[in-house]
Amino acid sequence: MRAVLKREFRAYFQSPLGFVFIAALYFFTAYYFFTFNLYRNTTDMSNLFDQLFTVVLFLVPVLTMRLMSEDKRARTDQLLLTAPVSRIGIVLGKYLSALLVYLIAISGTLLMAVVMSFYASPDWPVVIGNLIGLVMLGASLIAICMFLSSLTESQVIAAVCGFAASLSLVLVDAMADVVSSAFLKRTLYYLSFNNHYNGFTIGIIDISNILFFLSVAALFVLLTASVLERRRWN
Repeated sequence: MRAVLKREFRAYFQSPLGFVFIAALYFFTAYYFFTFNLYRNTTDMSNLFDQLFTVVLFLVPVLTMRLMSEDKRARTDQLLLTAPVSRIGIVLGKYLSALLVYLIAISGTLLMAVVMSFYASPDWPVVIGNLIGLVMLGASLIAICMFLSSLTESQVIAAVCGFAASLSLVLVDAMADVVSSAFLKRTLYYLSFNNHYNGFTIGIIDISNILFFLSVAALFVLLTASVLERRRWN
């Protein structure tokens, strides 16, 4: 797994993708920090994190579009499948490489809070809660988009499917508001990423919300491993 992790992490910076993803998130972080904190002269960073929720939803599919599809297109997946590493090890190596790039990208939010602390007192529980929320959101969304990438050999299709999945996650709350079935409404609200993320934005670290995001991540990592295993036998 470690070899796969190193290979994939290095691949992100052998092309512009890793640099562009990190630069994009740093840009949006700096822009929202200026707009909501410096311009309004406030230490409340909750608005910044609210906006980053949507930004992350639509940037992660770009980060993950090559994770599985590129190997399938180049037929290098056959080399991986014959390597002395388990299917879950291959998937975890790829997953963790994307997660590591993502963590570097969102570290800009912590940097802004630290800079602010020299001049004022940020609400650290809210900052830490939001950071944990962003990590959980990224961990689950990367797993979902990696699974979608494993279903195609086209990076473009993988990215489009990832965007569609992200859009669906945004629209879950709206769908829950219009359905008449009480059971379906409760189910949609439970599946809503926004619903589970909201607590983090006000500094509430609820274990049930953390478990929700980690469960989604684990489910799609396992689904990706099953796709890889089926490809091996085909």
